[in-house]
Amino acid sequence: MEEPKISTESISLKKSSYKAWIESEGIPLIQSFFVEDIATVPLEPWKRTAGLGVRLCLEGTGETNDAYVCEIPPGKALEPEKHMYEELIYVVSGRGATTIWNEGEPKRTFEWQEGSLFSPPLNSWHQLFNGNRDEPARLLAVTSAPCMINLIHNTDFIFNCPYVFRDRFNSQEEYFNNPGTWYSGRTWQTNFVADVKNLKLLEWKERGGGGSQVRLEVSENTLCGHISQFSVGSYKKAHFHGPGAHVIILSGHGYSLLWPQGREIKRFRAFAPVFADVVLEGPVAGGVVHQIVLYRVRRCVTEPLEVVTMKNQAAGNTIEV
Repeated sequence: MEEPKISTESISLKKSSYKAWIESEGIPLIQSFFVEDIATVPLEPWKRTAGLGVRLCLEGTGETNDAYVCEIPPGKALEPEKHMYEELIYVVSGRGATTIWNEGEPKRTFEWQEGSLFSPPLNSWHQLFNGNRDEPARLLAVTSAPCMINLIHNTDFIFNCPYVFRDRFNSQEEYFNNPGTWYSGRTWQTNFVADVKNLKLLEWKERGGGGSQVRLEVSENTLCGHISQFSVGSYKKAHFHGPGAHVIILSGHGYSLLWPQGREIKRFRAFAPVFADVVLEGPVAGGVVHQIVLYRVRRCVTEPLEVVTMKNQAAGNTIEV
């Protein structure tokens, strides 16, 4: 029997399957703690999608999930695609439409605008169109790509698996205009949010800050989210939870206190609209919560602070301190 090969390199030096795939995508990868402005962050041509893009794999996610910013040129469309990972998409700017379908079945189309939130059902075909001939449309998506690609180790399977998840999407005509269902705990199960900025929120005073919130379960996915608002001059109770929660600050500004347990407390500014779960700065900035990080958002201006959080359910329960 042939003897095994002997290597002097550590196996830990090998790239993850996800990181190897990211390199093949040919777009920049941002790995900092937050993105100062996702509305203006530079993008580069993304050949696979026919748009422009940048990938965000922020500190603290541990490759449980990731995000990207994508831009559709004026009057153009992205390439059709399907894949075995979930996406939760927020419209940063612009307007357009998305067509969703299963192979060989009727196509369903819905329109979106700035502030819309939606999620293509798992492994369904989908194509996004820019409805404005003069301005680009910019999108931010949180995805489960790192977890799935690292689990399967085969991008051909990820992008070309023919299986149809009919329990999630069975080509229903009313799929994206269904009013959904409200559950206890301020939870709305829906497939499309037309405008998260103007969604009526429900009181949640126990969380502090004169807060209100709506939790979102979208397209039968494990990726989920919530929209929260805090009143003027108040703060959200310090807490921590698992990795992978990304936040967009929709309105207002203030600051966050952030610290690993037992470590020095640090203060970060937060301006709207921004992107991250804790440390935010500039219009549409971004970052992500660390697994053992404690943080507190404090309000110090004359208008409420409103945020939308996008995460996977594996982030676990929030623990207040």
